[in-house]
Amino acid sequence: SPAGPEEVRFSIVTEERLVLTSSLPGRVAPVVVSEVRPQVDGIILERLFDEGSDVAGGQVLYRIDPVQYQAACNKARAELAEAEANVTAVALRESRYRNLAKANAISQQELDNVISAHGQARARIALARADLETAAINLAHTQITAPVAGRIGASSVTPGALVTANQPAALAVIRQHDPVYVDFAQSSADNLRLRRALAHGKMSANGGAAR
Repeated sequence: SPAGPEEVRFSIVTEERLVLTSSLPGRVAPVVVSEVRPQVDGIILERLFDEGSDVAGGQVLYRIDPVQYQAACNKARAELAEAEANVTAVALRESRYRNLAKANAISQQELDNVISAHGQARARIALARADLETAAINLAHTQITAPVAGRIGASSVTPGALVTANQPAALAVIRQHDPVYVDFAQSSADNLRLRRALAHGKMSANGGAAR
C-alpha cells in the first residue's frame, strides 16, 4: 500500500505449567459430639454452667434434688449394719450349737438349722451391700457431669424442670473443638472431569493429593 507494509504482531506459543485451583465450600465439624442426659429421675435444682462456654470433663453441669436418693442411701446403710449385727449373733449361736452337738445335747437337725441360718445371714449382708452400692450410685447421679471436655451449647431445661433417666431429649450438647474435621464438598461432575483429565494425561496430580 502507499503507506507501506502493514505491521504484523505475533507471539510465540510455548507450553507452561499451570496450577489448577478450585474454590470449594467447607464446613467445620467437631470430632466428638456428646449429649448430656440424666441417669436418675428428679427435679433440676440448678444449672452450674454458662451456655456457650468451655467445660471440662467431669465438671458438674446440673444438680438434681437429692433428698429421696439420700434417704434411700441412709436406709440401705442402716440395713447393712443390721445384717452385719445379725450375722454376728448367728455365728455365736452356731459356735454354741456345735459344742452342744459334740456333747449330744442337741439334735443334728438343730445344728443343721443354725448352720443354714448363718449362711442366710451372710447372704443378706451381700444383698445389703449391693443395695447400698446401688443407692450410692443413684445419689452420685443427682450431680450430672460433663462426659467430655468441649464447648457446651444451650440448655434445654431450666431449674424446676422434671427430668427422667435416659430421656430422649438431651439436656445440653457438648462439642469438642480441638481437633475438628473440615469437610469440603465438590460436585460429582467436577470430580469426574478432574479424574478423566488425570487419566488422559492432561493434568498431573500434586504428589497424589490436593494441597
